[in-house]
Amino acid sequence: MGEKGVRREQVAFSSTNHNPRRANMSESVYKIIEMVGSSPVSWEEAAQNAVKAAGLSLRDLRIAEVKTMDMVIKEGKATVFRVKVNLSFKVLSD
Repeated sequence: MGEKGVRREQVAFSSTNHNPRRANMSESVYKIIEMVGSSPVSWEEAAQNAVKAAGLSLRDLRIAEVKTMDMVIKEGKATVFRVKVNLSFKVLSD
């Protein structure tokens, strides 16, 4: 038992698991790239802009992980929201 009665378990993953979905993932290869999206509206829109831009030239985008967020401030107001995002996509194979 962990803190406050929360039970914690360790789960081992191996190639011998009988979940067909997991087996397919273990045979796939993914590439991770870093992109920066920006928006005058919000960080969420900045992240969406990064994903949208990547989707113009990449197929099979899988995961977007926000790494950092910042903003440009002019005259005491946020004028540009920026988000650095790691994006993963599946590498095509024969």
